[in-house]
Amino acid sequence: MPPILLTIQTASPSGSLAITDGERLLAEINLDVRSTPTEWLLQSIEDLLVRANLAKGDFDAIGVVRGPGSFTGLRVGLATAKGLSLAIGCPLLGISSLQCLAMQLPFASLPVCVMLDARKQEVYTALYNWEGGYPHPVAEERVIKPEILLTEITGETLFVGNGALVYRSLIVRQLAGRAHFAPAFLNLPRAAAAAAIALHEWETGRTFSADELMPSYLRPSDAEINWRPSGISS
Repeated sequence: MPPILLTIQTASPSGSLAITDGERLLAEINLDVRSTPTEWLLQSIEDLLVRANLAKGDFDAIGVVRGPGSFTGLRVGLATAKGLSLAIGCPLLGISSLQCLAMQLPFASLPVCVMLDARKQEVYTALYNWEGGYPHPVAEERVIKPEILLTEITGETLFVGNGALVYRSLIVRQLAGRAHFAPAFLNLPRAAAAAAIALHEWETGRTFSADELMPSYLRPSDAEINWRPSGISS
């Protein structure tokens, strides 16, 4: 039987949840709000369960977007997923927020450059090629200044992500006609796309326990950067 999955996406300024039965999307909620996931996540999961006529114990696994993205959002999403995993006794499936966005551009003929705004004039980014019905990473995920990233791109490329919106003028200035852009509504990761990746992870046996699954921040938080041990001055 196909697995019933709950997938949580809290890596972006928006939030998204999905319940799937194999490849079938049973229910999804997408929010573009400026509140933290602690204010809506648990209640939204309950609402989706009611609409899908399911109980928490029906989940075979829980998919969660592990980053990169909002530090606060990732912590809340992962903590919620881990708590549910332990309570239900089901495994976790980790999903990249960057691959999730690439998944929203199926069968793209051009390389897909995902850019998420990392603030500090940087982007979280990765490049994907669609092969065999799936976006495959060309290089490792990283955080980089967009003007440096763009010097590495030589051919026609499809850009997606809120970072592509923020730096669109720069992209066009540096790449001109080689740059192509996804429609605006595709620039935030959706849990339905993350769920498709989670199903692929399930089918290939790449599951995690609550202790094993870690966030992918790509860089330390401001608190970690600014932290100094007691008695040590900069």
